[in-house]
Amino acid sequence: MINEYIQRYGRRLYGLCRYLCTSSFEADDLYQETWLRALDNFSKYNPSMEFEPWLTKICVNIYRNSLRRIRRSPIINFLDNKEKDSVIESVNAASGEDYLLLYEAVNSLPDKLRLSVVLFYFRDMNIDETARILGVPTGTVKSRLNKARRLLKEALGDEADV
Repeated sequence: MINEYIQRYGRRLYGLCRYLCTSSFEADDLYQETWLRALDNFSKYNPSMEFEPWLTKICVNIYRNSLRRIRRSPIINFLDNKEKDSVIESVNAASGEDYLLLYEAVNSLPDKLRLSVVLFYFRDMNIDETARILGVPTGTVKSRLNKARRLLKEALGDEADV
């Protein structure tokens, strides 16, 4: 049964993991941990609800928890963003357009704003789904998206119509 879900949603989930994580190894770990957690909690899944938002919420929560652990850790993370930049550059942009500046600007946003932008714009989730996944009110999502758009306009200048 879970194999059907993996075949159907695995590719999009992995894309989200690659976007959230700074390295392919972290993305692989997040992807595997998400499926393991989904399997462990499958009895709690309500089949009347859509599966992908439920799975995305699990992924985002695991990601958030890992960020909290990293921030509390006394060990400083010396990794730079070169690998993440190379991943972004290697992403095939739709119709050959160059979205590198946009991806860099989105990556520079604070985590709360970046997660809202990724879920709403890159994962095509509506405000309600985004709010449910992030565990915040819809007004908070709207506010975060508004602030993110303002910051992206400042960062991109006249380069794009955000």
